[in-house]
Amino acid sequence: MAIETILLAVGPMDTARADDLAETALELAEPLDATVVIGHAFTTEEYEDFRENLGFEARAEDVDPDEVAARRPPVGDLQSRLEEAGVDTAIRGKRGDVDEAVVELARDVDADRLILAGQRGSPAQRAVLGSVSKEIILSAPCSVTYFRDLDVME
Repeated sequence: MAIETILLAVGPMDTARADDLAETALELAEPLDATVVIGHAFTTEEYEDFRENLGFEARAEDVDPDEVAARRPPVGDLQSRLEEAGVDTAIRGKRGDVDEAVVELARDVDADRLILAGQRGSPAQRAVLGSVSKEIILSAPCSVTYFRDLDVME
C-alpha cells in the first residue's frame, strides 16, 4: 500500500516539539512524495475561545474550522517548514471530541498514515481519565506513527 497522504495531528501542547514533529513528517513524506495534511482537532470550548481571540466576528458555526486551524500555533510554522522542504501540505481543522475528530480527519483526507504526538500524564491519570492518544490509535483507519517526546513527557 502506497503512502500518499499523511495526517499530522497537532494540538496546543505541540508548539514546543514542532521542529521534531516536522522532522518526523519529513522522514516519511519526502522519500514517498506524500502530501502532509496538518490537522488540528478543537474541543467546542477551545474552538470558540480561539476563534474569538482571532477576531472572527461570525458565529462559530459560520467560521470554517480550517481557517481557525491555520492560525493556531504550531500549524503555520509546521506548514512553512514542510513547504520549504518541498512537501505539499494542506491544513484541516475539526471541532468535537478530540479523539473522534482526529479519526474523522484521517477518514476525511483518506490518510494512509497518521502521525500523532502523545501528551503528558501520569499512569494513574491516564488510567482514570483515559488516553486520547490510545483511543485514536485504536480507532484510526490507517497506520499510526506515535511520536513520543521524552523531554516533554518527563
